[in-house]
Amino acid sequence: MFYARDMLIVHVHVKVKPDQIQKFISAATENAQASRKEPGITRFDLLQNADDPARFVLVEAYRTAEAPVAHKETAHYQKWRDTVAEMMAEPRQSVKLRNVDPADENY
Repeated sequence: MFYARDMLIVHVHVKVKPDQIQKFISAATENAQASRKEPGITRFDLLQNADDPARFVLVEAYRTAEAPVAHKETAHYQKWRDTVAEMMAEPRQSVKLRNVDPADENY
């Protein structure tokens, strides 16, 4: 169970079409950099699988359970979502995690 004060970590798994990797990196980097400026976000990382360069993980750390809702209302997220939709080799999947350690204030 999540509470409003709990930090929420989301891992978004993305598989991109091989010929779209560089375009995806460009769009996702732009989104990540803008996302890190949001007050409700403490981390927003773009990671590429070392063994399969078409696979990515977005690591999103939100200060509250409400922050992802605000994030999805931003122009940069909506631009990213629309830009990368056709780049996906399969639908993206997310896993929601509750922070345990370090304490939220030390994240």
